[in-house]
Amino acid sequence: MSARGKEAAALALHRFGFGPAANSIAAIAADPQGALLADLERPQAGLVAANLPSSAESTREVFDFRAEQTAKQKLAARAQKQVETENAANLVDCRKPSGAPCAAPDANEAANQQPPPIAKPGPPPAPPLPQRLFQDEAKVRFDAALGADIGFVERLVWFWSNHFCISADKIVEMAGPFEREAIRPHVLGRFADLLLAVESHPGMLFYLDNVQSMGANSTAGITRDKGLNENLAREILELHTLGVRSGYTQADVTSFANVITGWTWLPPAEPIHGGEFAFVQRLHEPGAKTVLGKVYPDTGVRQGRAVLADLARHPATAQHVALKLARHFVADAPPPSLVAKLAKTFADTDGNLKDIAKTLVTADESWTAARTKLKPPAEWTIGMLRLMPAPQAIPIGRILGTQAMLGAALWRPLSPNGYPDTEAAWIDGVPRRLDIATGFAGQLAANNADPRAVLDSALGPLASAETRDTIARAESRPQALALLVMAPEFLRR
Repeated sequence: MSARGKEAAALALHRFGFGPAANSIAAIAADPQGALLADLERPQAGLVAANLPSSAESTREVFDFRAEQTAKQKLAARAQKQVETENAANLVDCRKPSGAPCAAPDANEAANQQPPPIAKPGPPPAPPLPQRLFQDEAKVRFDAALGADIGFVERLVWFWSNHFCISADKIVEMAGPFEREAIRPHVLGRFADLLLAVESHPGMLFYLDNVQSMGANSTAGITRDKGLNENLAREILELHTLGVRSGYTQADVTSFANVITGWTWLPPAEPIHGGEFAFVQRLHEPGAKTVLGKVYPDTGVRQGRAVLADLARHPATAQHVALKLARHFVADAPPPSLVAKLAKTFADTDGNLKDIAKTLVTADESWTAARTKLKPPAEWTIGMLRLMPAPQAIPIGRILGTQAMLGAALWRPLSPNGYPDTEAAWIDGVPRRLDIATGFAGQLAANNADPRAVLDSALGPLASAETRDTIARAESRPQALALLVMAPEFLRR
């Protein structure tokens, strides 16, 4: 079946993109599926990296910044201590029997002193370097979503970035570069390449504590009396590839954790290559390892790459990824037949992510499923802003604040699971969206937006008679626009 017409176009934009912008429903109505497939052929996923520092560069800059801040604080503390010491010495001198009496303050002189003039407020101070780097990354990311014709590829970037998440709360300077460097270049490539890029990225190695992991029998493990950290190995098996209850054991976790000992980074204090990936042999547990019943000889860094390559091709990985993709784009409980189609394409194409995306948008089940999927906060926010005439002009701080207010702060998931992707996680927060919708509506109404025209741009044929009647009966233009973006048809995809 080839879905066509304005209703299918509106569905495509809400389900697979970030929602319609002006006239976008009409623009793809002739062939919505074809428009989605064409979106996969555009190279936009890699273009947003321009003019931003690499993760290693950011890490070195932030390390130097924090070192300078520490030095300034220590100098200020020394100066304060020196002043206190001198004041105490002066007080002791004036109290000596042979010394001059301590001079009393002149009351008239004190009374005649004028208070210092009140300084005029200046521009707000620039944010500190870590925050500025974070905001620069965030703006480029949001601009790509706001300016996309459809946004299917950007949605895939967001999906995989959440699947392979790290947190800015632990390493703020790498959150954005991690997405650019490990996710974007591979989002339409092979899953095996994406997996290797993610797991060997310094951001992931630091986030899941692998930079300090060392084998008990490695040179470093023996001399430094430190040991193994299993966090990264466990999350790769449980979250990134096979999924829970897929047959691996605790012994597999431990063995795999030993395989990837030595996967670390050069410390950020290194002035040229600090923050870059490094394989350090003296941290690596020697010897062959068995993972999921297969023996991997000790080939150094290649041992870990071999395990990742096999995990990428495992049938459980195909099933796990297929289920997550179908759940994200179509429904919390996606049709099993759709999951089966995606898993089959994964297996047949050696994990070709572009082919899997094509299967997703051409499967009948992706178009016939009811629109029950609640949009998570970030997608709802971007969909709302895309209705404005110049969304890229909105301050990045406002967008970041909106996401945080709705419980989905950018690049700050509470655990390695990433942000949840089901209605149960977000439904209680829907009332909080009303305040944000009201502020948006006021700004849009100030531009003399016609609620009926915005309704046609935002929902088109998806708008029910009840929603149209509710907006028509609104007491004001801002109220009508707020009701529009809080309508069930806009909240769901």
